Amino acid sequence: MSTDLVVAVTGASGSPYGVRLVEVLLRAGRTVHLTVSPAAVEVFDREVGRALKLPEGEFDPLAFLGPAADGLDVSRLRYHHFRNFGAGIASGSFPTAGMAVCPCSMGTLAAVAHGVSENLIHRAADVHLKERRKLVLVPRETPLGLIQLRNMAAVAEAGAVVLPAMPGFYTRPRSVADMVDFVVARVCDQLGVDHRLVERWGSGEKG
Repeated sequence: MSTDLVVAVTGASGSPYGVRLVEVLLRAGRTVHLTVSPAAVEVFDREVGRALKLPEGEFDPLAFLGPAADGLDVSRLRYHHFRNFGAGIASGSFPTAGMAVCPCSMGTLAAVAHGVSENLIHRAADVHLKERRKLVLVPRETPLGLIQLRNMAAVAEAGAVVLPAMPGFYTRPRSVADMVDFVVARVCDQLGVDHRLVERWGSGEKG
């Protein structure tokens, strides 16, 4: 059984969640298939402070991971251009252990909810739903309108996990990084990836 995971980063606020998630998955020894939307590039520059390019050829993992790449086996990071429908993750015949869209824009949410496969991100999400594989969507928007709420209900009914980027405070976070880790930890739990990012409720231990 494949342990490969797919991570898509889209144009909602929350780029640090996507970067940290990819880092944690790589540190856990997983192969990560990464795809990024053009809107995500604009948000990435503003929130992370690094210029990210989406080449159709060779991808620079350091541009995405930055200092987090230190000590990582970046050969496990496989980049797929968002227009490349020839990528393995566009087909149900390509085995994976799950997919996370982190962060997930409202436009991406709508496309997934209604089966509109306009790019590789939408298609890969659709594949995970039809193959009954784990699909985790991490929306970040506020307030939520009726259309967004209905789209969330639709993807949940189709089998996706809607995991909003809502940090908890019972862990007493001391930094933005701690709050990012809270959300990433919940995503990892859904994907079946072991971690020690946060202290679990009632345990007194990180895990």
